[in-house]
Amino acid sequence: MSSVRVTEPVQLGSLALPGDLVIPAQALGLVVFVHGSGSGRKSPRNREVAHALQRHRLATLLFDLLTEEEAQDRRKVFDIGLLAQRVIEALHWARHHPDLARFPFGLFGASTGAAAALVAAAQQPDRVAAVVSRGGRPDLAAASLPQVRAPTLLIVGGLDTEVLALNRQALRQLDAPKRLEVVPGAGHLFEEPGALSSVAAFAARWFEQHLNQERPA
Repeated sequence: MSSVRVTEPVQLGSLALPGDLVIPAQALGLVVFVHGSGSGRKSPRNREVAHALQRHRLATLLFDLLTEEEAQDRRKVFDIGLLAQRVIEALHWARHHPDLARFPFGLFGASTGAAAALVAAAQQPDRVAAVVSRGGRPDLAAASLPQVRAPTLLIVGGLDTEVLALNRQALRQLDAPKRLEVVPGAGHLFEEPGALSSVAAFAARWFEQHLNQERPA
């Protein structure tokens, strides 16, 4: 399967952030990755998931949510509101990108990035068609959870007990189509053999189900 692979800046107003975009042939939609604290577009775990999604005809965008200078500021690293705003601006950029505007959009958030993805989804119900959270901290987006309208999949490692409890609580707060998938024997980083493959399989099925439809005009 041929793909278009480009590294180009994601233009957010006057700010340009590095991004890696892959568009498979006959792509069904675009998945924007929202990285957790201390991570970026080079995250090996998110890149592995992205490669799996591409095999399912899903375009992927991995971009740095912060500049190099901002990434040194711990307050900005954990500023969910700021990160969510960057995601919203990236969706706006994609909506006006000649190669992406036709796609429905999904968000894949990891750790604290999942909170930013959920806040963005709550604020952009007409632009976000699906959300997947990997080892996410939805409690950091608690006030936004009832406003999320996009179908939301929460994936948590079975050994990540504290985060699992937070996700079970978040599941009750979500008022959209929702599901919790627990990967047995996996910790927070899904480093165990086969764990990340399970995450990718769950995510691919969710996005295929909810992005494989015509986007309303």
